[in-house]
Amino acid sequence: MAPERESRDRVASGATATSRPRTRLDQPMPPRRRLVPEWDPEAFGRLSERIARFLGTGRFIVWMTVVIIAWVLWNVFAPRDLRWDSYPFIFLTLMLSLQASYAAPLILLAQNRQDDRDRVNLEQDRKQNERSIADTEYLTREIASLRMGLGEVATRDWIRSELQDVIKELEERRVGGHVVFPAERSHGRDVDDR
Repeated sequence: MAPERESRDRVASGATATSRPRTRLDQPMPPRRRLVPEWDPEAFGRLSERIARFLGTGRFIVWMTVVIIAWVLWNVFAPRDLRWDSYPFIFLTLMLSLQASYAAPLILLAQNRQDDRDRVNLEQDRKQNERSIADTEYLTREIASLRMGLGEVATRDWIRSELQDVIKELEERRVGGHVVFPAERSHGRDVDDR
């Protein structure tokens, strides 16, 4: 009777033997375990750049030269039982080839990453130049409109010159301490009539 009661309780509660716990959609899923380890391509790229930078230094060349000279001297002058690479130095050649076979792709990878950074920088520079050109053109138009507006404005020097012209003209018309205006001449009045 007890097993029947348990199955009735499960059916009544909505749980069946095939049901599984519900996953919440508002929360991230827990990370799955993977058989193959994950690697960060950026970390590998940064490592390759550091190696490529080191391979391009004088320190690397000096250390490589010291190692090769020590290798050759040891395998020439050491007791025969302690030498690991005899005269044609085949193992040394193999090690140098191995180092070169790894160095070339690492250097190329570092150059590709640098090209990508340069491309992004050039794109940003191009956009900045476009903004600068647009700003310069706007300012040029504004300055031109200000010049045109100032061309219609009376300046202090222009007003002075106009006033001086008027004073000069009035002094020329003055006859006997009296100024004669053109309107007075046209009405028949003359200076002598006064």
